[in-house]
Amino acid sequence: MTDLQLGLLAIGVLAVIAVVVYNRWQERAARRDAEQAFGSAHADVLLDERREPALTPRREPPSEPRRPAPAPASVLPAERVDYVIELTLPKALPAPVVHETWSPIERRFARRALLAAEGAQVRAALQLVSRNGVASDAEVLEFRAMVETMAAALAARVAAPEMREALEAARELDRACADADIQVALHVVGIGTAPTQFIGQPFQVSARDDGVTLTLDVARTREPRATYEAMVRAGRDLAQSRGGRLIDDAGRELDERALAAIGRELDAVGAKLAACGLEPGSPLALRVFS
Repeated sequence: MTDLQLGLLAIGVLAVIAVVVYNRWQERAARRDAEQAFGSAHADVLLDERREPALTPRREPPSEPRRPAPAPASVLPAERVDYVIELTLPKALPAPVVHETWSPIERRFARRALLAAEGAQVRAALQLVSRNGVASDAEVLEFRAMVETMAAALAARVAAPEMREALEAARELDRACADADIQVALHVVGIGTAPTQFIGQPFQVSARDDGVTLTLDVARTREPRATYEAMVRAGRDLAQSRGGRLIDDAGRELDERALAAIGRELDAVGAKLAACGLEPGSPLALRVFS
């Protein structure tokens, strides 16, 4: 094969790879942005695709990494969600020494990187699953290389899980999370735009042209059924007191039967999350659904 033929072959391969990468990116973007309804007559108040919360402030560019606030002590690596590498130090080292070697990894991966140290045992973890999907193979490989560099600096032994198995398990969990990642939205309309106060409620409230929308993020809420019932009472009371109506996304009025059906759907979603080890509102669920 001539040099010209080899060059043309290389260009063709690169073109195919570029198309595959672009299609995968488009597929992920479409899945994040989609908002589909459940199949029942009133279930369109349940948005059954991922609904990304607004990021405020915006993530800073990679050239200007920020050091995240330290994670609470209760936030520990979890094999189901994180890629966890174990380091065994030759002896217990002062925490500042360990964290100094960890800081480049923390700067690179920000809040997705977790470190747990106890004596001579150190666990370095990269969060694999979030609302953005699953970490890429390249990211996990980079994280592992950086942790191995850290281990070398500390003269530590390293025990790392097999990457392929960890990523396959993460993708399976991500699929389950996508199916259970829903929000419930109830709209109180016909009450004008006068301010409405909801103090100390675990659901979110946002204004609309003719009223308000009450929203419940199921995965991030402890006891979602009880919170949903409180949200229904608040919406119904507001509608009755100001001559409005409680409706779904399609503008259909929600009666007691429809509201009860939604509550039963929430029970099923909560059970599915718990079966994945992600109890709604738990610290682990808050990390995954962030």
